Amino acid sequence: MQTEKVIDHIVNWLKEYATNAKMEGFVVGISGGIDSAVTSSLCAKTGLKTLCVEMPIHQAKSQVDRAQEHISQLKERYSNVSDTRTDLTPVFEQFKNITPATEASATLDLALANTRARLRMTTLYYFAGLHRLLVAGTGNKVEDFGVGFFTKYGDGGVDLSPIADLLKSEVYTIAKELKVPDSIQNAAPTDGLFGDSRSDEDQIGASYDELEWAMKMKDSGKTANDFNGRELEVFTIFDRLNTVNQHKMNPIPVCKIPVNLI
Repeated sequence: MQTEKVIDHIVNWLKEYATNAKMEGFVVGISGGIDSAVTSSLCAKTGLKTLCVEMPIHQAKSQVDRAQEHISQLKERYSNVSDTRTDLTPVFEQFKNITPATEASATLDLALANTRARLRMTTLYYFAGLHRLLVAGTGNKVEDFGVGFFTKYGDGGVDLSPIADLLKSEVYTIAKELKVPDSIQNAAPTDGLFGDSRSDEDQIGASYDELEWAMKMKDSGKTANDFNGRELEVFTIFDRLNTVNQHKMNPIPVCKIPVNLI
């Protein structure tokens, strides 16, 4: 990958899109992870307003520390970067209190995790509306178009996706070039939606390097019959998630009314 040229291409694309949309810049949710760090850095390089928003919900201190380190570094390097913090923990707890009581279960945990992501999406659009900004998505290619590892209308609810054509490994390459803090580059990827230390790999069952391999194999026409051992296990994980999460990747189905019924 021609890293510097890719960075310039994305930065120019972001700037052109915002200018054509007559918007003043971008708002990015900062999680302390690699994707949001790279996305906010690319937005900052446009020279347009870039608002970094922290939105903790029972967040681990390590994630908060990384997010704050990144924001501080970005503000030192770019005068167009500002930040704000909205602690959504009380909102999340109030939501839990006013919804019907439900026994603890895996489905409850997942529903609450997705609720966290959707509260954050709502918050980002609030700030976007206040300041005439575009919500910049932080999803990469493996997450957005491989395994669908994002929340529909949560972190998937954005105006534009600057890094969604980059594999996770390519995001790391760009992060190094952009001088994203080492603490973020070395941290295990996590969505931070469950209030514990589980990583993306813990949830998915495969690393991003493995998922990239499986994505390339599937794109080349390979099937599960072509593999065995760990390769078969990883390919099966990827293939299953790619199938069940198509509803996230495809446009919303529209019921078309036959002309003779109108």
